[in-house]
Amino acid sequence: MAIKPNLRIGCAAGFSGDRTDAAGPIVDAMLAVGGPSVLIFETLAERTLALAQLARRTDPQGGYEPLLDELLRPILQPCMAGGIRIVSNFGAANPSGAARHIVALARELGMRVPRIAIVEGDDLSGTEQRKLLGSAAEGLSLVSANAYLGAEAIADALTAGAEIVVCGRVADPSLTVGPALAHFGWARDDWTRLARATMAGHLLECGSQVSGGYYADPGVKDVPGLANLGYPIAELNADGECIVSKAPGTGGRIDAHTVKEQLLYEVHDPSAYLTPDVVADITEADVIELGPDRVQLTGVRGHARPGSLKVNLCHETGWLAEGEISYAGARAEARARLAADVLRQRLDGLGPLRVDLIGVASVFGDDAGCWLGAQVPGEARDVRLRVAMKHAERAKAERLLREVTALYCCGPAGGGGVRTALRPRLGTVSCLVPRESVPATYRFIEAAAS
Repeated sequence: MAIKPNLRIGCAAGFSGDRTDAAGPIVDAMLAVGGPSVLIFETLAERTLALAQLARRTDPQGGYEPLLDELLRPILQPCMAGGIRIVSNFGAANPSGAARHIVALARELGMRVPRIAIVEGDDLSGTEQRKLLGSAAEGLSLVSANAYLGAEAIADALTAGAEIVVCGRVADPSLTVGPALAHFGWARDDWTRLARATMAGHLLECGSQVSGGYYADPGVKDVPGLANLGYPIAELNADGECIVSKAPGTGGRIDAHTVKEQLLYEVHDPSAYLTPDVVADITEADVIELGPDRVQLTGVRGHARPGSLKVNLCHETGWLAEGEISYAGARAEARARLAADVLRQRLDGLGPLRVDLIGVASVFGDDAGCWLGAQVPGEARDVRLRVAMKHAERAKAERLLREVTALYCCGPAGGGGVRTALRPRLGTVSCLVPRESVPATYRFIEAAAS
């Protein structure tokens, strides 16, 4: 059997809200080199899907990635013309809605409508599916329940001719494993190759983190051209091993240091990184610099995949109220501390009040205020007071907004720049369900494309 050519997979987003101009240089680089290529967008963090479910409650046609148009409009036509397939979880809570949006965009651009498949099965929030969640869902006002699907449905859709695959909740590395599985035709239990593709996907999944974005620390870990950061491209061979690079002419850096940081990101046990596709083992992995912005990952091993799938349950937990006000000049810190004391007294009995003095104590603070209370008051002259409170009842949470606003005239002196916000608060719990109880499928959007 002939060895399949290497597969290039570029990642143009690492979360919902990421830069929307990252895909262009990746697409240009792939078209210049030629050969089998896939562009992925990873746009679902753990709570993003719950927010998408809330958005769909307001607009039944919504609930997918809000920046979908900005992400795809510049590159949809060149990708389809150049044979670059697109795989993403930007379907969020409404993959079919995202697919319809892409169809409309293609027609608006005057191009042929791509063959679009959607992956289904992750949403367990329906009445029947909730039975799978057991005691984990008891007593919760559930917003969403989504299983982390693996790569097989993505691979099947691509094998069947999909040019774009729109997913909801799939495991982040599966966006890479699916195209590799389809392209190379690996056995579904080829654990070593699946593990290698999984770790390639893990390097890609956060977008520019591996190319120096989250790595940058001036004077210690310098990264050139951060304003024009290049997003990563992984080149996988038939054994699943990869070389990570970025588009020519872009900023950032990819070297052994950036790759190792991303390789260990969110990995609790290097010998057993659990995913729906495989259990990856990186204890004998090698990270090898091949040249400027070219790093090879080898030595990853794999073991049989888990028998269960992880499910994230997001549920309503009341309201989060926040307010901010600034104090500047002489004794600014003392005035900010006094304002916080006033708010504590005025809101006493409603619940714990989180207090941060931005510029003095915020990042290291805690909800109980222990850290802030232990700090000796200083002479900061530019302080932003932030207070926050959670409450099950909206009307009582709104009290905080009014009290912060009242500080304008009720003192202390010199407060200004008040901002307040109130939003629903979501909680997250996780559980495991048997793999066989969550079948993942795909289907083409034929009607919309006709």
